[in-house]
Amino acid sequence: MNKPTLLILAAGMGSRYGGLKQLDRVGVGGETIMDYSVYDAIRAGFGKVVFVIRHSFEEDFRREVISKFEDKIEVKTVFQDISAVPEGCSYNPEREKPWGTAHAVLMAKDVINEPFGVINADDFYGRESFEVLAEFLSRVSGKNNQYCMVAYRLQNTLSENGYVSRGECFVDDRSQLTKVIERTKIIRKCDRIVFQQNENEEVVIEPDTPVSMNFWGFTPDYFEYTEKRFVQFLREEGNLPKSEFYIPTMVNDLISSGRATCTVIDTPATWFGVTYIEDKPMVVERIKRLVQQKIYPENLWK
Repeated sequence: MNKPTLLILAAGMGSRYGGLKQLDRVGVGGETIMDYSVYDAIRAGFGKVVFVIRHSFEEDFRREVISKFEDKIEVKTVFQDISAVPEGCSYNPEREKPWGTAHAVLMAKDVINEPFGVINADDFYGRESFEVLAEFLSRVSGKNNQYCMVAYRLQNTLSENGYVSRGECFVDDRSQLTKVIERTKIIRKCDRIVFQQNENEEVVIEPDTPVSMNFWGFTPDYFEYTEKRFVQFLREEGNLPKSEFYIPTMVNDLISSGRATCTVIDTPATWFGVTYIEDKPMVVERIKRLVQQKIYPENLWK
């Protein structure tokens, strides 16, 4: 049985944060958030890590991140670029950036042949989440069309420094995802959590609502589906300068058509990350506490 692979989406530049937050040092030993994700993945039994990055910061990325653990787990890099489209497809030449998370995942289709997890580079998910993801992916090895998502409770995913966007998950009584709806401008107001329904309306959303933090598990057939859907997407929206091709779009399409299932794995863990630069001190403090509790060593790679 092949060990699962972890695919880390690290091509974003972090506009709200104000820089290349993937390389920001937040750990006691100068680690990035990605270091903790890789460390947890190794402990959980993943056998390979694939990074989706941009050519423009490849040298810095290899020096600052990959060099620390490339002797501990197989590591590969792939590149998300505006020109990375299927043969025969066209797009608006005025477009400045790639097409989002589903496009980023597609970049790894030639280097992943086993069940794989997908995460954001700048999100801290926690040890337990990687363990349940690895367990699911090991169960579906050799199978097709069986996906999963580790869902967090909304109240455990907010920033104290501004709005966030989250995918609200709708789940049936068999823990199967039925759809994901993107909610924007979510914020805590007094004793309530609200999101922006439209320009003039805010809607209350329950604190324990399961939400997607881009923590997915897929069998490798997902690549074939994504490539076909991306061709259709480019034909319909390729000329729009700000169109986006997201993972939830793909998953919604596959589960609504009955081609795949997606098991929702609930976790009470508290997510944290650096959406805004003001979030960094909180992240540093939380990691420090985890080190003090002996969940992580002071220096991950020594």
